Amino acid sequence: MTLGTHPLYGPVDDVATQAGHVGHPPRVGFFTDTSVCIGCKACEVACKEWNAVPEDGFNLLGMSLDNTGMLGADSWRHVAFVEQPRRLGRQDGGVAGLPVGPSSTSYAAGVVAGRLRQAERGGGELGTAPLDPGVPGGGPPPPGGADRMDFRWLMLSDVCKHCTHAGCLDVCPTGALFRTEFGTVVVQDDICNGCGYCVSGCPFGVIDRRPTDGQAHKCTLCYDRLRDGLEPACAKACPTDSIQFGTLDELRDRARGRVAQLHALGATEARLYGDDPDDGVGGCGAFFLLLDEPEVYGLPPDPVVPTRDLGRMWKAAGVAALALAAAAFSVFVEGRR
Repeated sequence: MTLGTHPLYGPVDDVATQAGHVGHPPRVGFFTDTSVCIGCKACEVACKEWNAVPEDGFNLLGMSLDNTGMLGADSWRHVAFVEQPRRLGRQDGGVAGLPVGPSSTSYAAGVVAGRLRQAERGGGELGTAPLDPGVPGGGPPPPGGADRMDFRWLMLSDVCKHCTHAGCLDVCPTGALFRTEFGTVVVQDDICNGCGYCVSGCPFGVIDRRPTDGQAHKCTLCYDRLRDGLEPACAKACPTDSIQFGTLDELRDRARGRVAQLHALGATEARLYGDDPDDGVGGCGAFFLLLDEPEVYGLPPDPVVPTRDLGRMWKAAGVAALALAAAAFSVFVEGRR
């Protein structure tokens, strides 16, 4: 596959080489297919258990089953629950038996999530296992025949994006943040001084400081497990393979195939988010299949790394400084006459 190219950094997926790693493994990451997420929170629990992430309370926020609300120093995985209204009935010309309006994927894409993965874990692409014959979308018909519930759930297990151009990495003054040989971004707790620059440097609002130690914390993509040849804990625990781990190139190909499959089922609103190497962060190491606009899930529609224009800004500042110095010198000379 052809990689995008950044004018300063070169091929966008060769981040490990740019960081000084020699003979490194392929870049790895996450592909999260929200169409099969059941909101079980197994990923949240596995992340906390493996990485010893402190509990962050259990407060129902008035947002359904969402008790964390957002990513943070003590929430490296966050399962968002979006309760979304939809129209009732069937649409002529559409896929028979599927709901219409903004939720046309409810039974085609997410039908009894997990049944799309009937094969053993690790066997084949998500959604390619045999489905129940004679049922639109491969799952059981929804209750009431043509009449549907008046809402649907959109669920998303959010995580650090491990950006190609990582703003947090760019602004860290101590080197606490570093790029691993796998292309991921990790915080070194023993070097972080708690300055908080990385918090403002992340366009996704992922990284945060922990009140108890003042240091920044976020997903490491289970760096210790990667070095031992194991998949991250969240992907290992996901019962529907909504969270898929692998080499980034392979995941992108798989994700595009999944989108094509959903489109063929009539779920034309399915789209990828974070997979474009020409976006404002050079593409993400953790990207998503969404069933609605990114804003619905609390994701920025056009994320841009804050340091993108840093070179141009310093150049403009230098020109301004030279102009000011020239003007001051001119006034000084005139005053000596």
